[in-house]
Amino acid sequence: MRDNNETAVDTAAHSPVLHALLFGAAVLVIAVAAGIRSRHYEPKVDQAVLDGRMAHDFETQYDHQFPARSFGISLWAAIDYALFHEAKSGVIIGKGGWLYTDEEFLVGNESAQRVERNLAAIESVHEQLAAQGIKLVVAMVPAKARVYPEHLDGRQPPALHQGLYGRAQSALAADGIAHADLLKPLADGKSDGPTFLRTDTHWTVHGAQLAAQQIATVVRTQLPAPSAPTTFTTTTEPPKVHQGDLLNFLPLAPYFSWLLPPPETIVTAHTDGAGGGDLLGGSAAPRIALVGTSYSANPNWNFDGALEQSLGEDVGNYAKDGQGPFAPMKAYLAGTDFKDAPPQLVIWEIPERYLAVSAQPKAADKAGAPQPPANGPAGL
Repeated sequence: MRDNNETAVDTAAHSPVLHALLFGAAVLVIAVAAGIRSRHYEPKVDQAVLDGRMAHDFETQYDHQFPARSFGISLWAAIDYALFHEAKSGVIIGKGGWLYTDEEFLVGNESAQRVERNLAAIESVHEQLAAQGIKLVVAMVPAKARVYPEHLDGRQPPALHQGLYGRAQSALAADGIAHADLLKPLADGKSDGPTFLRTDTHWTVHGAQLAAQQIATVVRTQLPAPSAPTTFTTTTEPPKVHQGDLLNFLPLAPYFSWLLPPPETIVTAHTDGAGGGDLLGGSAAPRIALVGTSYSANPNWNFDGALEQSLGEDVGNYAKDGQGPFAPMKAYLAGTDFKDAPPQLVIWEIPERYLAVSAQPKAADKAGAPQPPANGPAGL
């Protein structure tokens, strides 16, 4: 009897052949469909073939009526997804409709050095704030693959990523930077509801609330509670269908939408404070500033609201979509709000995976973030 290793080798050896055969079949399907479409062509210009107007008219009608390129992309994506359980760069396919960003799995030649540079950039910000008497609390968001490894379908992140969260926590402790360990509450909280979305890189409202509560306990070790805490009220909205950002890397719609993972619903929340403001009708600048990525900026997760409720005071939110964790911090420190009314404490939300990647992020912060340049420490 042949063992599993022999079977795996045979499968790997035949996979390129199977891909080639399927590619040929896909091309044939597209060609046949294109030919059928072209039979029904009716020129909308005079029969002036020699001056090229008919050719241009044919091309225009063909592209409009049968977008062969988009169909071909969808067809090939459907073959990869349905038969090989794979996708193009950007997403890792898990079990049961679970998707993961491949940024939690990629390792390049400079990944280890990039981690060190980015950790050094965090320490640089810490020193800059400390020089002005401002506290820093780092909230490192663990990778989705770390919190939900059970849906990975046997695939494991490489060694650099497996040790990345622990490496970061140790570095923060060694540099004397206050930080919240979010792995345990996000992992333990799964028993009460999802803490990350199935088809998205981000956490759920439930996960954001758990993270906010943990961060608040660390903040209170650095900054005493206000003498008159604000009462906040959180209300939830009816469930709505959510298009996960990782679905952008499965170009199956509209031709093969039925192959996509089942639709996902989210319950959004909104937090409001009771009153506030001074006797002249204004309001003092918040003592606490939040800087980070779409985990903090996107209102779908209500992370800033959960922080305010957990802390009992207003939080100024300077997080940005599409810019990663480092560019928003650079912009905040250079901005007028920081210069004119500096906070007493800054919460810096940093997704773990951004420590090791340098290219334009593929998912989380499209909804998410351009990366720091490879030749400098996080662009700071």
